[in-house]
Amino acid sequence: MGTFELRCSAILFDMDGTLVDSTAVVESAWGWWAERHRLPLLEVLAFSHGRPTIATMEHFRPGADIGAEAAEMERYEENRIDGIVAVAGAVAAVHEAQKGPWGVVTSAPRLLAERRLFAAGFPVPSVLVPADEIERGKPDPEGYWKAARLLKVAPSECIVFEDTRPGIEAARAAGMTAIGLLTTFPAEALGCVWTIRNFLDIRVERAGKGFRVFTASLQ
Repeated sequence: MGTFELRCSAILFDMDGTLVDSTAVVESAWGWWAERHRLPLLEVLAFSHGRPTIATMEHFRPGADIGAEAAEMERYEENRIDGIVAVAGAVAAVHEAQKGPWGVVTSAPRLLAERRLFAAGFPVPSVLVPADEIERGKPDPEGYWKAARLLKVAPSECIVFEDTRPGIEAARAAGMTAIGLLTTFPAEALGCVWTIRNFLDIRVERAGKGFRVFTASLQ
């Protein structure tokens, strides 16, 4: 298999499932909520990946007043960082990304995102676009558009790393190149042209004013 190379001016990362493995905490949080409302946990988890908490709650309980429950879950997750670790190879990828324009676009609120990044050993980027600072979460492209604007780069010049279909759809709708990680779903569930197992499959290098991302493992 030959080596594939992609070039970009900026690199953007999703957080949960992409940079940070927070599976245990996320499944525990949704577990109590699903049990409370007698909802099928597997269906809740499948829908929730890549989406803001409030979007998932509204989907399964349309018309309900879920503001208090969303705040309760947010507090629950903020106070649980045990077991939060970096996805394989992600620390090295971010270390290289720090040499140029980079950021994180996440479906988590800011405080939770900062705590999870710190717990997993990552710096908090100057461009962090959390769910509570935009109007429309993934799969809407608003978060990625905002990140590109803050980085002062064209959306078409960005490479995005994501692990869910809503995230990939958001990146594509923003006009960006998406690389899907197979950390949460199989490739067929992502619908992504480029997929990797984790960041051990790639190397990120600073090149001029941008980056080169290359690997022999892109699918």
